[in-house]
Amino acid sequence: MNLLPAEGLLRYHEETKHHPERYARALGYMDWENQPDPFRRYEGAPVLDLPLLAQDPPGGHLALYEPAGASAPITFANIAGFLELSMGLSALKQLSGSRWALRMNPSSGNLHPTETHLVLPRMPGGSAGIYHYTPLRHALERRAELSDDLVQRALSCLGADGFLAGLTSIFWRESWKYGERAFRYCNHDVGHALAGMRFAANLFGWRLTCLTGLADEAVEAVLGLRRTRFLPQEEEHPDLLCLVHSGGRGSMPQTLPAELVAEFARIEFAGRPNPLSREHVDWEIIGRAAELSRKPATVDTPPTFGGRGMIQADDSALSAAAIIRRRRSATEFDRRRGIPRSHFFAMLDKTTPRDGISPFDAGLGEPFVHLMIFVHQVEGLHPGLYFFSRNDEHLPELRALTRPEFAWQPVEPGLTLFLLQPGDFRQTAAMVSCHQEIAGAGAFSLGMLARFGEVVRREPFRYRHLFWESGMVGQVLYLEAEAHGVRGTGIGCFFDDAVHELLGLSDDRYQSLYHFTVGHPLEDPRLTTLPPYAHLRGR
Repeated sequence: MNLLPAEGLLRYHEETKHHPERYARALGYMDWENQPDPFRRYEGAPVLDLPLLAQDPPGGHLALYEPAGASAPITFANIAGFLELSMGLSALKQLSGSRWALRMNPSSGNLHPTETHLVLPRMPGGSAGIYHYTPLRHALERRAELSDDLVQRALSCLGADGFLAGLTSIFWRESWKYGERAFRYCNHDVGHALAGMRFAANLFGWRLTCLTGLADEAVEAVLGLRRTRFLPQEEEHPDLLCLVHSGGRGSMPQTLPAELVAEFARIEFAGRPNPLSREHVDWEIIGRAAELSRKPATVDTPPTFGGRGMIQADDSALSAAAIIRRRRSATEFDRRRGIPRSHFFAMLDKTTPRDGISPFDAGLGEPFVHLMIFVHQVEGLHPGLYFFSRNDEHLPELRALTRPEFAWQPVEPGLTLFLLQPGDFRQTAAMVSCHQEIAGAGAFSLGMLARFGEVVRREPFRYRHLFWESGMVGQVLYLEAEAHGVRGTGIGCFFDDAVHELLGLSDDRYQSLYHFTVGHPLEDPRLTTLPPYAHLRGR
């Protein structure tokens, strides 16, 4: 166990908890003059404009989870479609002369700390190279030209065709608003983006595999982060590299050889990062947490989950691509309306890891996150406090740690859902989510409870991965809500220890990392919605 980094991260987690009498530290006001630009550009880098999809890929609702057809060829046009449906814009919103963009991948406060980079082989229409995706323009900026031999050797080491996709985070984008708690939210957003890419890959018949064996230092080397002159506080921090590929479901190495990474480390990079803000606030606690959670090289074995079938009777009338495009974050719910029991079960079922089923087949690791659920209005279920297990190996420990009066009554055969305590929990749900009414106004809300202290002490970098897993669960719930005619929203503001007290938890063996709520949305009639790329007409 690496106790020094682990204890520092556990201290960060404790210090950034919200409490009813004291919230985590933030600036305390909105410094609009310094709001970060939500779009990174690499000025001076050659730009390759990408085509927008003339027609969405085929496939119904369940094509999000399993490919509906054969693998599409890996071409610039199909890569453009993959980016459009994972990291691109979903709409433009307008109110009183102000206009802003929404994206396929959600983000706390719509601030979008996550950036996307690609390592592409040579193909018609473009050379082999390392590219940065700019969603506002739907274009690739070529940061480095590579020999196709280098890219092919990397792919050969991984045993597949395809390309590499990398994610990085700019912490300042979130800390501008959320202060010291922003490191948590940035990692939620990585999980949302990772799941979004995995779902989009399915629509082209592709797979996505996380290269979880790589050290952060290797990700930096491949993407040129250390060889880029970022402004202080505007650096991109390495998250992970993934292989996007066609082919079967066999296992593959989840790393690259050191000598190959060393070749990437010698490459020259082009483009100057655009300034995001005029001034910055240095939240040193975030920098320390990022350093303490840096990932070393590891030897990872892809997890196996089993092949239990999904609930099939819940299929939506919407196509998979339409569900992705419709995803929004709700801001208010209709308290009078609930959802059918079958829809509720189907949403929970899709968060269960399964072999070969998106998004948890990406190879991130063992599932550690469970769902503590406040059921408010689900037809055929008693309102109350429920628990949904995503890893049954943890159940004996959880039952021993939580309140002895909980019933742990099974609800539905084949679904690891338990009623803990019946009753009206609307006010409780709102209270533990920083008194936000939306948590108590919908059909249900939940807290994501992660196995925590032992995991972080054993491998400190898993601190970030626990938030990634939470974000991936959140992305499933976002899309499942849209598929079933309702809407979800992630909640990052909650009173951590009030949740633990509600369950009877008294130490750090389990911690609540993310909240989420689902219901029938009430739309704001003042808002105008425009097509996502209306500003590119005639390009």
